[in-house]
Parts: sequence; C-alpha cells; structure tokens
Amino acid sequence: MTLTTAALAGVRVLDLSRVLAGPWATQVLADLGADVLKVEHPGRGDDTRAWGPPFLALPDGGEDREISAYYVSCNRNKRSLAIDIARPEGAELVRRLAAEADVFVENFKVGGLARYGLDYATLRSLNSRLVYCSITGFGQTGPYADRPGYDFVAQGMGGFMSVTGEEGGGPLRAGVAMADLSTGMYAAVSILAGLRHAERTGEGQHIDLSLLDTQIAMMANQGSSWLVGGINPGRLGNRHPTVVPYRTFRVADGEIIIAVGNDSQFRALCGLLGCPEVGTDPRFATAAARQINRDAIEALVQDKVAGETGLALIDRLVAANVPAGPVNSLRDVFADPFVEARDTVQAFTREDGASVPTVAFPAKLSKTPATYRSPPPRVGEQTRDGIRSWLSLSDDALDALAASGAIGGGTS
Repeated sequence: MTLTTAALAGVRVLDLSRVLAGPWATQVLADLGADVLKVEHPGRGDDTRAWGPPFLALPDGGEDREISAYYVSCNRNKRSLAIDIARPEGAELVRRLAAEADVFVENFKVGGLARYGLDYATLRSLNSRLVYCSITGFGQTGPYADRPGYDFVAQGMGGFMSVTGEEGGGPLRAGVAMADLSTGMYAAVSILAGLRHAERTGEGQHIDLSLLDTQIAMMANQGSSWLVGGINPGRLGNRHPTVVPYRTFRVADGEIIIAVGNDSQFRALCGLLGCPEVGTDPRFATAAARQINRDAIEALVQDKVAGETGLALIDRLVAANVPAGPVNSLRDVFADPFVEARDTVQAFTREDGASVPTVAFPAKLSKTPATYRSPPPRVGEQTRDGIRSWLSLSDDALDALAASGAIGGGTS
C-alpha cells in the first residue's frame, strides 16, 4: 500500500508533545498515514530520548544515545524538526506551520504555550479548521489544573492503585504507564472525531484531555461497582472481583491463568478436572453462587491442578474450550509463534545499518493497514525538509533561522 492510499493520507499533524501520552497518540495517526512533524527543542529533544539504557545498538558495537528503547516505542513514522519556540522567530515558524496543519498536539502546562502565541485561541485565528489537542495531568479547568502530573500520580489519584496488588498488600502501579497509554488512545480517537467534524463543517475545535479524567474512566466496571452498588473495591491480587474462578493457579512448574467466564466453561473445567458433579452443585453452578463461595471453589481448583505440568494442562483446558494461558516474560512473548504469525514485530534498517525493532500497530485493517515508513528520528533530523514540505521557505530564509538559533538539526 502506498502512503497516498492510507486512511489518513493528506492529514498534517504538528506534534509539540513529549514523553508518552501525546507521542503515543501521534504515532497512531502516523501509522495510519498522517504526516507528523515532531517539534523538539534543539539539542535535548524529547525527554524520553535520554530514558535509557537500553539505547539503540549500532553496527560498530556502540549505541545511539539519542534513541532509547522508550523513545523507540512511540515515535516511528515521524519527522523531527528542531525548533526553539522560546525565540520569537521559532514561535513564528511554528505558527506558520500550524496555519497549514490539520491537527496540533501539545502537552505543556495549562497556559504554557500562550506566552509564545501558540495557544488555541491564537492558532484558531490563523486556522479555523485546526483540531487542537491539549494533554495535561489534570485538565484545563478544575481544582488541580495548575498541578504538574505524571502517569504514576494519575494511577494513584484515579483509583487504579487501590485495586492493584496482592490482597492485604500495599498499592502498586501497573508495570507500564497505563494512564499515559490510555490517554494517548483517547486522544487519537478524539482527534479523529475532530477531523470528521472539521471535514463536514470546516470548523476545528479544542480537545481537553487529562490523565486523571482518563484513569477514572478506565476504572470501568470497578468504578461502576461504586456508582451502582456503593462497593469500594480493594486489592484482590490476580483474582477477579466478580468472575470466579478467574486467576492464576500454581502448577508443578510455575503458574498458569485459568479464566472461566461463564457457567458452561465452568462445567467444562469441572469435567476436565475429574469432578463433573461440582459443575452442577448449587453452591457453584452459577456465576453469582461462585462469587459467594469463591474461597471454596478456588481451593478445589488449586488442589486439582497443583501436580500438573503447566503447558500440558493449558493444552487440555483450551481443547475443552476453557480459556487458559501461561504467565509469560517478555522473552517468552517475543519467542511465541503468535508473534511471527501475526507480524507483531516490524524492523527498520537505518542508513548507518542499525536495525530498529518496533511492535506493530495491533489492528489489521483490510483496506488501509498501518504502514512502517521510517524509524524514530534523531533530534532535528528532518528540520529543513520538513519545513520545506509544508512552507515555501528559501534556503536563505532557513539559513537565517538557523543563524538566529530558531532552528537546529542537520542540513537536510
């Protein structure tokens, strides 16, 4: 598939975001064909460039200290422009680029871009169809709007850590930045909605997204349990609050997951474990009954599987239509035949010979699939070419911007 037939072909995105939530959103748009110009501070660039090791390995045995594994995860298919927005010429250049953009994404503190004339009101006056997405810790309004915010804080304040961890234990954050990642996905969805509205009406809009709003929304059934039933859920380890048995169980060589989601699966599990009568026992026959008698049924299942070999038992469970699986390390994940069959890992080869692996866009679109066009860029790698592709600036004009310190990067 060529870029011109991609779902978002022709969509121009000006990305002033850093770290994870914003870059995750703009990578989604880039994977689907949008032209994303990532504006970075000359020199240091995105904060996550330095969040290593590990850093990208080079063919000569060294490493590229501008390209951390963290940065690789969310910045493919973008072009990096090194622009210093603190300089008047740099801010003016970004305004000119915004006038040509369809989407503008930023994650500065509330009001932080107004001092540079890059706030929504100013850019809207230059481009009425602009979809302007602001991502912050706590939103543009409300009692915490002026606070700085990171994923960890949102996980704690949004209730996630109150239900994550072992029963009776202390709070735990997720092993990846779930508030950031889910905010990035909500941003991408909201931007697409904004583009559809702009396509119909010619009118852009401001999208106000916060990590805390998103984390609260992502509490899903747990949040609903409080709103509907006044239940303040606690930590259950790997147990499910309402579905039983649905947890990890110890086997002879480790732990496996058994996830019984309905009554027929429960009866199949009981038959496979050699106790079919349990499947029709009134204490366990329905989901509600199993929740009430959770300890008894989980103890029975644990006793039955304790001497089994994990992978062999999983095969038997799956054959009986009982959802089950291993608890994989990342080494296990990327060795799984699923990964090769589903093309889960893609790789770029840079001009210097370095290989840049990346995890593929997960949705398989039959007509407009995601594309993998370019590896995560170095700071300012496409500054001049990126500017030229949107604005008609001469080499002399670009030289003047470089001489003023407004732009950096290479000569391309």
